[in-house]
Amino acid sequence: MELGFDDCRVTTASPPETAAKFQSWLAAGCHGTMGYLERNAFKRIDPHEVLRGAQSVITLATSYFRGESRTNFTRAAEGIIARYAQFTDYHDVLAGRLKQLTNFLSEIGGREAKSLWYVDTGPLLERDLAQRAGLGFIGKHTNLISRKLGNWFFISEILTTLQIEPDRPEKNRCGTCTRCISACPTGAIEGPFQLDARKCISYLTIELKGPIPAELRPSIGNRIYGCDDCLAACPWNKFAQAGKLMQRHRREGLENPNLIELLSLDDAGFKNRFAGTPMLRTKRRGVLRNVCVALGNTGDETAIPALERAARDHEPLIAEHAVWAIERIKLRTKEKEITALPLTP
Repeated sequence: MELGFDDCRVTTASPPETAAKFQSWLAAGCHGTMGYLERNAFKRIDPHEVLRGAQSVITLATSYFRGESRTNFTRAAEGIIARYAQFTDYHDVLAGRLKQLTNFLSEIGGREAKSLWYVDTGPLLERDLAQRAGLGFIGKHTNLISRKLGNWFFISEILTTLQIEPDRPEKNRCGTCTRCISACPTGAIEGPFQLDARKCISYLTIELKGPIPAELRPSIGNRIYGCDDCLAACPWNKFAQAGKLMQRHRREGLENPNLIELLSLDDAGFKNRFAGTPMLRTKRRGVLRNVCVALGNTGDETAIPALERAARDHEPLIAEHAVWAIERIKLRTKEKEITALPLTP
């Protein structure tokens, strides 16, 4: 807690009880193009494959809640960026503190002690381990929910050969609530605890490197990086608390950016605008692809000049989505004109 984490719980390093479900999820292809999940699946289902002799897993929560957001009240040509990405990249923020905690473990465990730390980068089923540690419970949207932090927190963990007394597991507390399922714009949450990542907006706008399937583009709305809808719908957020650590790393201008302005960014401008944020990893081609989709869904005729320039972009991915957006806006404009025509007697 002195290092800035908002909660800390411990579990054993035994394999997660949900390993079989994870393997079935992979077999069904629900992971989409995230091939790394399949390649290192043998490690994810057994922490001992990650660190030989592992005895314990320390799980940590870091809140990025900062109060109510106005993302549901955007104006024309404004985009929505997931809340977690409106800060300095959490990997960078948490890395130093995790190193300090890992060094502390080495000091108290002696030369024989070994520890590895991760910030959602390691081959671990971190949410399953965190639930067993009592950090939170996995909700019907498949994300971790904390009774004191709501949905708005990062998970990190330290796998160690030290034997530490485990905390009591958390039990599921969703009850009959299905708000997160109803809130999903694309129907990616196909049932309680059943997520098809291939339809998830976070996957489509961040993990997917190629074209976004045309049939899913309209449901993305003006979301240009991630989606918080299922998280925001959870009633446990009434207990959310702002974390002191991440508040110092909030980035201005990322809550509801102007889409037309973003579309004008060249490579240098993009790197300058999003330097140090998670969005930089998706690169200009990915983010501007998303911006084109958002303008196609919510833009008007004023966006067409910018989209026409984007349709000539050197990145084919951006150009293709810009052409789609132009067609969508023109179709929407034509429909409005027809609707506005006076009725003939």
